[in-house]
Amino acid sequence: MRKHSFGRVTTLAGITVLALGLISLPAWGASKAEKQKEVQKVSQQTLSQLYKTQPSAKKAIANAAGYATFSNFGMKIFLAGTGTGSGLAVDNKTKKITYMKMVEVQAGLGIGIKKFRVIFVFDTQKALNDFINSGWEFGGQATAAAKSGDKGAEMAGAVSVAPGVWMYQLTDTGLAAELTGKGTKYYKDSDLN
Repeated sequence: MRKHSFGRVTTLAGITVLALGLISLPAWGASKAEKQKEVQKVSQQTLSQLYKTQPSAKKAIANAAGYATFSNFGMKIFLAGTGTGSGLAVDNKTKKITYMKMVEVQAGLGIGIKKFRVIFVFDTQKALNDFINSGWEFGGQATAAAKSGDKGAEMAGAVSVAPGVWMYQLTDTGLAAELTGKGTKYYKDSDLN
């Protein structure tokens, strides 16, 4: 009897992961231009939410070499979890947009669904170019408390995640006090570029 119940739960979990994965994808059948427009719209909403929550971020982004925004959706059922997302990176000097994707893999016991947005701010052109051209990856369970370090009030609420790279994470309730990357990889979207 226990074996049968576990099989049902496992099947239900698999169906839920598949269904939620499909929901988070950009509209199927939409043209490339429509998908790009949707990613740009979500990016603007993300920036508006960040500026409302953390007004100093507007100056930080304006003064940076560039920035990237991502809308992520993740879920975890029992021992495994996954997340997907899309976004874009913008070179502030040239105004060039590069469309990006992200994927996240988690291990460990738990159940839950998480929707959040991530904003990267790049101090240098090299940091921006490396992110766009080589992708970027959070390994393991990187967690850091949000702090501005030596950048002062301009980067309040952000955390330094790599040399020349700052990150804000927004949830439905506002700016996350703790930023977590769990096997997350960011890379160019070959379909939208």
